[in-house]
Amino acid sequence: MLVKILIIDDDAELTELLREFFESQEAAVETTGSPKEGITLIRSWRPDAVVLDVMLPEMDGFQTLKKIREFSRVPIIMLTARGDVSDRIAGLEIGSDDYMPKPFDVHELWIRIQAILRRSKILFGANGIFEFDGLRVNANTQTVLLDGEPLDLTTAEFEMLRLFAENPQKPLDRDFMMEQTRGIPWESFNRSVDVVVSRLRQKLGDDPRHPRFLKTIWGTGYMFVGIPESEEAETEAKA
Repeated sequence: MLVKILIIDDDAELTELLREFFESQEAAVETTGSPKEGITLIRSWRPDAVVLDVMLPEMDGFQTLKKIREFSRVPIIMLTARGDVSDRIAGLEIGSDDYMPKPFDVHELWIRIQAILRRSKILFGANGIFEFDGLRVNANTQTVLLDGEPLDLTTAEFEMLRLFAENPQKPLDRDFMMEQTRGIPWESFNRSVDVVVSRLRQKLGDDPRHPRFLKTIWGTGYMFVGIPESEEAETEAKA
């Protein structure tokens, strides 16, 4: 798998060091010292993970993180020269996935990135195939199997299901869902997201009162609660 990593840090020496190391691990890397350019890259390049420095020009890492979280759930590790616990807590509360004080070991940072990717299921779905409790979503062929039987989904339904599969166990609000499925001609200011989710539920045979896959998060949106089959196997092995 070619992991895409974006580094947002104005320390040119550090970013070049990280670039060389990540590329030696066969990762694709983009770097920028500008928070605004970093936000643009997240929208256009769609990295798998972001390394974000706290001390930045234009706006600090916390402000940058807030803006990123308005439209993306990309995994983010924050870097800081300050080791204050309050900074770490602030970053985690805003939505960072991990936090590393400078100086740090690049090998440890790489290991942390891999751990975050595993948690976010990016590595799990690296080949474009996601499997959850009898549900198999193939992003390459745009096909879906439920308990071995093919499902006939519209483009909007498939893109929504793929978004859920890429973000399991994460509450997704409607604005985020519309942003991440920008190729779909959503009608503004209506409940078109809810309509697509409702149709998905019907085709998945999902009961909203006892959801197997799609859970309503009242006042926010939805959460995909399907369990990856790799985790089911681990749970059974431990039992």
